[in-house]
Amino acid sequence: MSTRNLAVKNPRTGQVDFTIEAADAVAVQALASRARCAQPAWQALGLEGRAQALLAVKAAITGHFDSIHAALAEDTGRGKIARREIEGALASLGGWAAQAPHLLPTAWADGRFDSRMAHAPQWVPYGLVGVISPWNFPVTLSMIDTIPALLAGCSVIIKPSEVTPRFVAPLQAAIAEVPALDGVLQLVLGDGETGIALIDAVDAICFTGSVATGKKVAVQAAGRLIPSFLELGGKDPLIITETADLDRAVTAALRGSVVSTGQACQSIERIYVARPLYEDFVARLVEAAKAARFNQPDRDVGEIGPMIFGKQAETIAAQLADAIAKGAKVLSGGVVEHHLGGDWIAPTVVVDVDHTMALMREETFGPVMPVMAFDTVEEAIHLANDSEFGLSAAVIAGTLAEAEVIGRQIEAGAISLNDAALTSQFYEAEKQSFKSSGLGGSRMGPAGFQRFCRRKALIANRGDVTPLSAYSEET
Repeated sequence: MSTRNLAVKNPRTGQVDFTIEAADAVAVQALASRARCAQPAWQALGLEGRAQALLAVKAAITGHFDSIHAALAEDTGRGKIARREIEGALASLGGWAAQAPHLLPTAWADGRFDSRMAHAPQWVPYGLVGVISPWNFPVTLSMIDTIPALLAGCSVIIKPSEVTPRFVAPLQAAIAEVPALDGVLQLVLGDGETGIALIDAVDAICFTGSVATGKKVAVQAAGRLIPSFLELGGKDPLIITETADLDRAVTAALRGSVVSTGQACQSIERIYVARPLYEDFVARLVEAAKAARFNQPDRDVGEIGPMIFGKQAETIAAQLADAIAKGAKVLSGGVVEHHLGGDWIAPTVVVDVDHTMALMREETFGPVMPVMAFDTVEEAIHLANDSEFGLSAAVIAGTLAEAEVIGRQIEAGAISLNDAALTSQFYEAEKQSFKSSGLGGSRMGPAGFQRFCRRKALIANRGDVTPLSAYSEET
């Protein structure tokens, strides 16, 4: 490994209390060589064998649960969500393993236009997949692509964010207990330079993060003609119609906007409310927002954790300042507070906003709820679609049927109906990102598995071979 050291801050205290050594290109290539040597034997295990190995990983992680949780809680400054991340990874390991027998259809099929012909698929895994994950959900987003890639027969190297690297060592200790994964699953620490080296060493790359960095990943991958699967930023809208139940709308809007301190790509970041409900909705939302508590000084009390990445707090402060300068009013929160040395932002309700403001156009990634009134459903749909982002969205209406009609007109990859941010709770539905929010196939459902294989076609002729004379001009 390189001797280039990177300092890591604790999000609750703001103090540097951890360091990592960033791997250079030589170190990454060495890991890649090891992964490529291990991959053929891993592929040879077959789907069932690999599924059994994933169940062994599940058991190993369960055995190291407390140490992984302790490190992850230090990484993110939150306890309950850290626990849920690990529980989600365990559920994913078990869920993918259970699906294994049904994921790769191989049956022969008759040709549709030529009765002599038949065809069958062969699924050939990419030899080595790279996964570059972000800091907001370190375990979830390290494993969400890794698990199906492993099951497909690929070797995987994960580069977690340098902002939240503490969980890596205890996770590696768990992985080391599964001999079948020796060399097949590896983690490497580092920053953007390490990430570039990883892209240059693999056969396919998965990246979760910002649009700006995602574009750089796509360009780097395109230079090597390898696929890039990108899950990028969001600016998710929530439409609340005149028929909506206000209690339901307020509950969903608050949770969907501020859970994880809003540090989630599927967070609600724009709220559009039918004008007859607007004043009551805002009043109730402000009351609910003010009732939310920081989880400090006791980490195990309250709902709102610290900002994990200090620079994100600066972005939020700049967006709020721009909105206020253009006439917006802050009704709750709105200030970056400093407690225990970390950066904290209370749930923030902002009104009198419009689409000239950065707060309504750029990703915020914090617990901020800008609210606008609309007069017609058509206007609400136009406002929801007036964005470069298209990750997900939400609609709350009096009936599911009404919400569905609106949801089908929103330009985004997943629409929560009569709730908000459901993609953080429900993983089965296949979806793709719209606009600048991503590139590549769904990471959910069977497609999320099959994207890690190249599909080969076996085409059989069960009749006579066509002679050259069939193409003679005289025929």
